[in-house]
Amino acid sequence: MQYHITDDAKEHIIPLLKERFPWLLLGLGGGILATIIVSKFENVLSANLSLAFFFPVIVYMADAIGTQTENIYVRNLSKFKDNFFKYLFKEILVGLTFGLIFGIILGLFAKYWLGSDQIGFTVGVAMFINGTIAPIVALSVSELLFKERSDPALGAGPFTTVIQDLLSILIYLTVAFLVIL
Repeated sequence: MQYHITDDAKEHIIPLLKERFPWLLLGLGGGILATIIVSKFENVLSANLSLAFFFPVIVYMADAIGTQTENIYVRNLSKFKDNFFKYLFKEILVGLTFGLIFGIILGLFAKYWLGSDQIGFTVGVAMFINGTIAPIVALSVSELLFKERSDPALGAGPFTTVIQDLLSILIYLTVAFLVIL
């Protein structure tokens, strides 16, 4: 590998802070941007406040699906050669499968819990789309960092999370806008 790996257990705290801070600052900036994005859809949320109930699960599931992909890929990068396109094809299938499964489960839950076909459909479609793209985003960010000779184990998590959170929120609210309003 081209980047320098250290034993963090033996490292002083200052270098650890310097390595991690930029990525976490990026995350904070992404969180602020997510807040601004949500505010732009105030009319959608005002039309149906129940939509707000599903932010945590949609964002979490997309992050969890992407994090699994990222961790497995970064682990494999450290042990085997770079097989990006082989992984990409498999992860597209993984994402489609998880997106479909979790989209159906969450959509049905929302429909029956709230008694609303519109909310159930909105939540289900948003979960499907986000579950489908999460592994692609995670894999692409990890590969980009690897190719740029930056440690993907250090930066992929925060960077992928920022991108996926922003996409998840934007996709969810866009689907809600199209279905509800």
